[in-house]
Parts: sequence; structure tokens; C-alpha cells
Amino acid sequence: MAPNKHRIKLKGRLKRYTQTSVYLGILLILINLVIYLLSIPAGLLLTCFILIYFALVLSMQFYNKPVILNEMVSFATQYGQIQKVLLQELEIPYAILDDEGHVIWMNVAFENVVHKDRGYHKSITSIFPSITKEKLPDAEEHVEINLIYGQSNYLAKMRKILTDEMVRNSDVFASEDYHGYLIAFYLFDETALRLALQEVDDQSLAVGMIYLDNYEEALASVEEVRRSLLTALIERKINKYISSFDGICKRLEKDKYMVVLRKKSMEMIEQDKFDLLEDVKTVNIGNEMAVTVSIGIGLDGLTYAQNYEFARNAIDLALGRGGDQAVVKTPKNIVYYGGKSQQVEKNTRVKARVKAQALREIISGKENVLIMGHRIPDVDSFGAAVGIYRVASTLGRQAHIVLNEVSTSMKPMVDHFRHHQDYAEGQIVSNQQAMELAGSNTVLVVVDVNKPSITECPELLRMCKSIVVLDHHRQGTESIENATLSYVEAYASSTCEMVSEILQYIGETIRITPEEADCMYSGIMIDTQNFMAKTGVRTFEAAAFLRRNGADVTRVRKLFREDALQYKAKADAVSQAEIYRNAFAISTCSSEHLESPTVVGAQAANELLNIKGVKASFIMTEYQNQIFISARSIDEVNVQVMMEKLGGGGHVPDVRALASALQEMMADGGAQWRRMHENLLRAGMTGGSGRIADLALKLAEEHTN
Repeated sequence: MAPNKHRIKLKGRLKRYTQTSVYLGILLILINLVIYLLSIPAGLLLTCFILIYFALVLSMQFYNKPVILNEMVSFATQYGQIQKVLLQELEIPYAILDDEGHVIWMNVAFENVVHKDRGYHKSITSIFPSITKEKLPDAEEHVEINLIYGQSNYLAKMRKILTDEMVRNSDVFASEDYHGYLIAFYLFDETALRLALQEVDDQSLAVGMIYLDNYEEALASVEEVRRSLLTALIERKINKYISSFDGICKRLEKDKYMVVLRKKSMEMIEQDKFDLLEDVKTVNIGNEMAVTVSIGIGLDGLTYAQNYEFARNAIDLALGRGGDQAVVKTPKNIVYYGGKSQQVEKNTRVKARVKAQALREIISGKENVLIMGHRIPDVDSFGAAVGIYRVASTLGRQAHIVLNEVSTSMKPMVDHFRHHQDYAEGQIVSNQQAMELAGSNTVLVVVDVNKPSITECPELLRMCKSIVVLDHHRQGTESIENATLSYVEAYASSTCEMVSEILQYIGETIRITPEEADCMYSGIMIDTQNFMAKTGVRTFEAAAFLRRNGADVTRVRKLFREDALQYKAKADAVSQAEIYRNAFAISTCSSEHLESPTVVGAQAANELLNIKGVKASFIMTEYQNQIFISARSIDEVNVQVMMEKLGGGGHVPDVRALASALQEMMADGGAQWRRMHENLLRAGMTGGSGRIADLALKLAEEHTN
């Protein structure tokens, strides 16, 4: 039965509009009363007209109200239908989901996109797998998700629509404790926008620098009449390579080039792993030394100037890491390519002389000098620090060596320096003492390390404005920034070798004591494995300089004699070693009852290189809740590249990186790794070494299963 429209009551502005005639009638009555006071006949006449007026108004209200209401209901119905049609035919794909993510309703555009009919009421996840229940709006009112459907890219917007009010005013639903909602789901096609942005990004320019690492040495190895031919062939290789990727190459100096490439081309170059690195080496017209190049690329900078700055930083990194490699730098990342060849020793000492003069000027301009190496210092780190201490003392500056923990192997040398009559008490200070000494008039000299996180006292790097870095390890992604002077030579055997060269150019007044010469000679001897590895002409020249200044080989040898426990631990590590792929010796070293297990591990790694056919050796040791890896090689393998993947490259690797790298290394030999670590476990290894074996065994099982 239809509702009685006469019983429907209006409200609001519409009610006031319909009551206007009544208000006018009341006004006429008031006017009529005033007229009665002036003239009774006139008042009676007006009263008659008022009665007729009210009769007409009432009759119109009675008869026209249902008609008006019918028209209004008809209009509302038509208006709602129009809204429905407009929403149904809206060009933007639109759907309504319940709070569980099930499709309730979708318009025609949405149907055309997802290729589903109107009766489809399954979860939205069945259409877009990336939109899981966890990604639906719950705590947040609005959610945006980028997704790919078919060949198109979409931006999905989801908005929470509360239905509490609708249910409370409903005669159909019970509204007690109801807090439900619906989800409005919109799709915006961004395919064209993405393609346009990608095209713009692909066309953006990358700036690059190409340096010839050993230009002078290569030229010196060929006849003078053929040197121009060698230069021309190298330049032709570089120009042909860059032009093949639609790039521009400009020669800046005899051994330096600048290149400009599209980013799209860079993607192809990176896929090919920078073939130019190997291609240039094929140029041979009788030169005894193959030419190598270093490449630095800057990408994704906000400006071309920033890309150029990235390229300069990248080429510095490539050169600092020994050359023969490419480095790509972006605002968020640094990627390395190549760098697997051994560094070639430079015969010229021009760079050492220039750096020595710069160091002299920096130290002379400050009152205090702080010298520090890496955590758990070795002989090379301490020997280099002693050398810089002598430089500062000669220049009349107050110098202190930052040193905290001293290993057993280092204790005789450190005690000799600490208690010697020629050295004032308090020359070796702790971190806290060093921070109290640091100030604006202090220069910090960092030796044998270029990674701030593993220095003896990282806080000093932030407290000292003037910083000098001297190191022989290849630079990685993490490096000390804003150094006043940086002298990093990857070809050098040790930092002590570099400091010994610097000492020769500081001045004629410098005098090295026999004890100081012993320290630096020890650093060279240990890092070169008794002059057996990474030893060049300049290494022997540095050793000869130290011998002339009082270094005693016998005295040094006595300093590094091992006790019985250390020797036994080293022998156990060597005896338990497994040979992987007939080329890599791998073992673990127990840290129990050893004060310097990392030193023992390094010695064991050196011993394993004496095995015929072994190209590289790796000893894993757990010490102070960290895993240390000592990696050694002779010439065929660059173990520093491998250690960099573990977060090391000369020092402490990251445990998570170790796990990842072990998994990667087991990709072609999981079963063999399993057998190796089962043997290690059966050998009764406990403590830290046992946990290392457990880790590798677990990874091997995960791979083989």
C-alpha cells in the first residue's frame, strides 16, 4: 500500500516557502485591524477580501500539495537515476569493495579493464595479486598502490567509506555495535605517463671520465718510433667503443678522456660489464705492459654539474682501488666493475714526494697531532703510526698515538715504545683521552685504514676538521670524507712502506731511532709475508732505508716468535683445511685460549699458500662476537675483491654479508661444502669456530635441499 502523501510533512526551506501565503494573510489581518480604527465600512470590506484570500490559499494547499510532492518524488527518482547512469558510465574505472576486499559493484570502465562481468564478487586479490588484505585501507583512510595489469601501469586509490550513519537510519538493518565500512576503489591509467617519464629518464645524460692507468709505463716499454702508434690505437679503441653507444668522447689530456652518454646506453654498457676494460688490454704492438684504464661514471644527478661531480668521485674511487675497473656512482649507490687484476707498482716517486710536502705543511700548521689506525691494530698500523709520530716530533709538534686494545703479538713492540727513555710518558692515549685532546688546532692522521666505521675512534673523525689518510688498502664505498690530504696507494705492500718513503722527503733533519725503524720494518715484513708477497722494487728500497737507520732483522724476528698455543692453533687450522675446487684452501681457526686469534688466522692463511696448486686461502675466526676472515693469494686471484663483497676488503667483514656470500659461493658446490664442514665438525671444533662451521653447513643444506 502506497503511503498517504497528505500525511507527509515538509521541513526546512521548502516548508518555509509553502507557508509564505499564511504569513501574508496574517499581515493582512493586522492591516485590517488598523483600517477598522479609521473606518468601519472600509474594514468590513477588507475583511471580506481577506476571507476570500484564505479560502483560495487553503484550497490550493489542499489540492496542490500532493501534486507538488509527486513532482518532487519524480524529480528525485530521475536525479538518482541520472547519478547512477553517470557513475555506471564514468570513464574512470571504479568499484565498490566490502571491508574484506570482495567486489560488490563495478562500473563499465572497470569491467572493461579487468575483463570481468558485473556479477563478479570475488576478492580483489584474485584480479590484482599485489593487493592483499593487509594493503586494504584500515587504519588509514586513503591508500595508493602502483600496479601492473596486462600491459598497462595503474595507480590504484582506495578510500574508506564509513556506513555507520546509513545503517543507523535504516529500517532494514540492526545498527547495534556496527562499525562497518565500504572501500571505494579507483584505477588511474598511468601507462602513457610512465612511458613519457621513462623516455625522459633514458635520454638524460651521464658524464664519464676515462683515465689510462699506466700510460707512461706502457710507452716506456716500446720503441720510441712506435709510441705514437700505441697512443693512436688506444684512442681509437676508446672512441670506437663510446661512439658505438651513441656517445661523445673528448680527449682532455694525453691519458685522460671525458665522455657523455645517454642513460639508456649506460644500461647496455653495464650489462656488458664494461667490455672496454678488457678490450684496451688487447692493444699490443710490442709493449711489455698491457695498458689498463679506469672509468668513472656519474648518473641520476639533479644537474649535469652534479653528474660531473659524481664522475670525478667515481674516477677517484677507481684509481684509489688500483685502477683497471669501472665505478658507477649515483646519489643512492656505487657499483664496481672489474678490478680483478693485481696492482702494478709505480716506479716514480713523484707522488710520494708531493704528498710528503703536503703532509709537512699540514702538520706544521697545527699544534697537536693525533695518530690512529684501525681497531685491533696490527704491526703495519702501529709501525706507520710510529713513523708519523717521528714526523710530528721532528717538526716540533705534540703527537699522540690512539691505541686501546693491544694483542699479545703486539705487546712487546708497544711496551718497548711506551717505556723507552726517548719517549715521554703518555704518548699512547685511549679514545677518551684523544677526544679531550682534539680541537680546532689538531690534525688527525689516519693510517692503514680508510673506512671510518672500523677506525680506532670514529668519533675523532667528526671532532677534527683537519684529517690526513694514509693507506694501502683499496678504497670501497665507505670512505673517510672531507680529508684534507688522502694518500691511498693500492699497489703499496704496506702503509709502513708508504710512510718510509714519506720520511725520506720530509727533510734532512729527520732522524729515525732504531726502535722506530724496527716498528716500520716489522710492518713491511709481516704484510709481505717475509718479502714473499706483493713485494716490489720500492718495497726493498723502503726496507733498505730502514736498515740504514738501525732496523735489526734478528731483533724483529725475536719480537714475533710464537708461543706454543699459537703455534698449535695455527697447525690445527692448516691441518683441517679443505681444498675447494682444487684451488682454494678454506679452514677455520679456534679462538679458545688465544689472545690474538686473528693474527694466528692470518699466519695460517699465509702457510696455506705454500701448498702446491692453491691460488688463495681463507681462514675464518670468531673473535669478540665478530667473524674475521683472513684471505691471502699469490697472483692469480684478487682476494680483496672477494672480501669487499663481505663488507671487508682488508678488515672486519659483516656477518650478514658473510652468510650471503657463502650462499653465493656454494651455488656450484653445495655438496662439497657440506662434506667439508661435516669434517670440520667431526674434528671436534667448538666455540666460535664451531658456530662458523654450523652456519656454513646450514647454508649448504638449504642450497642442496
